[in-house]
Parts: sequence; C-alpha cells; structure tokens
Amino acid sequence: YGHPDHIQAHRVAMRAVDLAADPAHGSGTPHTIAKIYWNRVEREVLEAAFDQLRSTAPDAFPGIAAVADVPGVTDAEQITAEIDGSAYAGAKSAAMRAHATQIAVDGPFFALSNDLGQPLLTTECYQLVRGVRGTAGPERESDLFAGLPGADAPDTTGVPGAEGGEA
Repeated sequence: YGHPDHIQAHRVAMRAVDLAADPAHGSGTPHTIAKIYWNRVEREVLEAAFDQLRSTAPDAFPGIAAVADVPGVTDAEQITAEIDGSAYAGAKSAAMRAHATQIAVDGPFFALSNDLGQPLLTTECYQLVRGVRGTAGPERESDLFAGLPGADAPDTTGVPGAEGGEA
C-alpha cells in the first residue's frame, strides 16, 4: 500500500482487528475476524505484463513504472487466492477512467498521477494472513468467502461490466 493514506488505513484496520479480538479492550463481546487477506501482485505475472506494455505501448505514457514501484508484489508461493476478474475488466477500466484527474487509462494499461504506465491486471491475487483456507489442497482459493459460515457464491446478475466489455 504505497500511498500514505493507504498505509495508515491498513495500520488502522489491522489494529482494529486486534482490538476487536481482545477481551481486555472495550465492553463488548470479543470478535475474531475469520479470514484476513492482503492484496498481492504475482511478480512473474507483473513482469510479463510490463514486458507487454514496453513492447506494445511504449509511448502511451511519459514513462513506464518498474515492478519495484508496484506495492504488494510477491513471489507466487505467497499467493493463496486468485480471483479471475476478466469478466469485469470493462467495469474496472471505466471506474478508473471516471477518475480522470488521478488516473489515465490506455487500453490494458494505466498511469497514476506520476505518469508512469503500468498494466491494468484482470486477475486479483491475495495472501491469506490470518484464518484458515476455505479449500483443501495446495491450489489457490478462487473464492475469498469459501469456508465461512453461510457463504455462497455471489450473484452477479445485473452487475455492470460483468460481460467484460467496455462500460
């Protein structure tokens, strides 16, 4: 979480999780969060996506970011969940375009206010940092809610961009 606001939000959220579970804090019943994931980016996937940016759109932005500029980059073995968001790529791109003063979008690439191009990834990766995996076996989870009581697959009927087209 490279932005200072995001760093602080992360700290506050993780501290709140700790305090919520602490029976000595507050007057209510302690509550433990069942699963906590941190957003991650798989290094090898990101390197390939940057290679694609350099080869197909080298002049789309004033500069091109480096893998080291992207927060949350990690090796494949640290990633425990992978969500295919390709059906929502159009909605993701449209949402980014709606923030035109902060983000420039050019096809499958974008740049923040630093004008350094980077790939717009359609697969979201996560690392389970607290809790128990919802699926057995070594494969990555494909549902962050798997294993939680009452968790069913989300209904995406009527979700804008669910077909993956430009919104």
